[in-house]
Amino acid sequence: MKNKKLYITFAIIFYLELVYHIFIFNSFQLKDIFYISLFTLFVSIVIDILTSLFNHKTNRILFIIIILLLNIVFIAQRINFLFYGNVFSIYSLFNGGQVFEFFGQILSVVLNNFLSIILMFIPAGLLIIFNRKMVVLNTNYKSVAYKVLLMVLSYFLSVGSLFLAKDSIYSVKNLYFNRHVPNQTAKSLGLMTTMRLDLYRILSNFEESAVVVTPPVEEEKEEKPKIIEYNKLDIDFESLIASETNKTINNIHNYISSLDPTNKNEYTGYFKGKNLIYITAEAFSPIAVDPNLTPTLYKLVNTGFKFNNFYSPVYFVSTSDGEYINLTGLLPKESVWSLSRSSNNYLPYAYGKVFKNLGYATNAYHNGYYTYYDRHKSHPNMGYNFMACGNGLQKLMNCKPWPQSDLEMINATFDLYSDNENFMTYYMSISGHLEYNFGGNNMAYRNKALVADLPYSNAIKAYIACQSELDKALEALINKLTEKGILDDTVIALSTDHYPYGLKVSEMKEIMNIEDEKLDIHKNHLIIWNSQMVQPVEVNKYAGSLDILPTILNLFGIEFDSRLLMGTDIFSDNEGIIIFNDRSWITNYGKYNATKNIFTPFKDEIPENYIETINHQVNNKYVISKNILETNYYKYVLGE
Repeated sequence: MKNKKLYITFAIIFYLELVYHIFIFNSFQLKDIFYISLFTLFVSIVIDILTSLFNHKTNRILFIIIILLLNIVFIAQRINFLFYGNVFSIYSLFNGGQVFEFFGQILSVVLNNFLSIILMFIPAGLLIIFNRKMVVLNTNYKSVAYKVLLMVLSYFLSVGSLFLAKDSIYSVKNLYFNRHVPNQTAKSLGLMTTMRLDLYRILSNFEESAVVVTPPVEEEKEEKPKIIEYNKLDIDFESLIASETNKTINNIHNYISSLDPTNKNEYTGYFKGKNLIYITAEAFSPIAVDPNLTPTLYKLVNTGFKFNNFYSPVYFVSTSDGEYINLTGLLPKESVWSLSRSSNNYLPYAYGKVFKNLGYATNAYHNGYYTYYDRHKSHPNMGYNFMACGNGLQKLMNCKPWPQSDLEMINATFDLYSDNENFMTYYMSISGHLEYNFGGNNMAYRNKALVADLPYSNAIKAYIACQSELDKALEALINKLTEKGILDDTVIALSTDHYPYGLKVSEMKEIMNIEDEKLDIHKNHLIIWNSQMVQPVEVNKYAGSLDILPTILNLFGIEFDSRLLMGTDIFSDNEGIIIFNDRSWITNYGKYNATKNIFTPFKDEIPENYIETINHQVNNKYVISKNILETNYYKYVLGE
């Protein structure tokens, strides 16, 4: 054993991969371990070469630093996954990933997952204690040349083995070469390979294409079908395709033109001409809805459109991803801050743009800091006059506590827009933000008396106390609209950016019915409410936050091309689908866990090749969303 360092390096990284794999994915499949071990060998040889190029002392120090850094990365990724359910990108690491913002919550997560964290820390601990005995350093350049040859062979062996696997949309070959799906890649090829691919794809501007599947042509029936109107514009895709030289844009053209638009329906124009107040409510969930504790939220959830199967999945590179989906009807790109990246793009279907073109006054308010996630760039680009703490709102309300008050934001801003003949107002709330305790959360402390006698854990009580501030804000908003005499002419819509990831699942279960911990934590409410609705309209179709924008555009009778958005109008006859960040999904036929490749049917009969068909649809929506963002595609088809 002349080169113990290589063996030690492999053992440490493989051990970290194994612990990460078992605790994150709760599985132990031999095929995953096989590929992880091959790619770990390649990484280990690279590290061995890097730590063999200098003198003994330098090599030893460099080796220790690399292993310690890898140890920290694995632990950070473990903590990140516990918060957000995903693998954080290199981009987030260097652009202020939020997992490190709340020390108290991180400490709580670490303590609640002590075993996995300690197990991951073992290699670093042993290395610190026994590094002189564990590490054999050498500077023999003949040996280095041998290692380089070994590295090349290892690379071709690991990559070549990918072609042995069965080909499918998320096969190891596709994950390595063609598909950017970090969660799936981490499970199948390991965390180190996932991060390496992520870095390479950021630097190389990795392009991914949608697979356009031409549906079979149905035989013409004798009976003439009912005339149906569609949410569709007259776009000459044939001419666009013929004249376009950019292959990515042409792929989008081909994909969009192959889609069926959604149909206009009984709810098309239902709210035409009314005002709209749309709220993205920070970390809102069904836990916050109670007839006695939050009566206004309860009223809005149960007396407007009542969506019984609505989900708000997380898609985190940043927590702004949820807001991006709500405002654009597109899935975020993995590896960048999509909301910030969209700041220079033409976004014709953003609420601000649409309603401004109709002559509405369009304003956006946020009771957090105005530059956070570059909202001072993204929101004006969406057509809003944007005000937040730091660019004006701090003069109208108290922006110093944490988190800030939604009630104070409503009281401070209502008179700024309510005298307009027509208005569209957007609010990004913050009162429901973690941490959920009464020591460091101003909103929880402010409303502590309201929840003092509840039979729940301290975290749940603090969470409800936070969201009661949102409830008070909505009550004040309705009262102000009533006093102005414009309540009947105003629609209130509300959804969340993400579930309250600051709560443990066990705590959420104190109130919510959660059977599938992976998916059910994302089940939520979508509020679309107007005081003139005589009775609630129950909607059982499966839908998600991606569907909000096209649904509201249809309700307001706005002309748009439904094919250009990745969500669909919930009231259309298109099949509903909820898409999660690892490419899992739920439809009327069942739910699919993409990480485990398990489909749970809701019906006895499932269409032929159904899982494969929906998998392609889901992946295409990710790819097209990403490419729309990166190419500023809407400018090509609907030029400003």
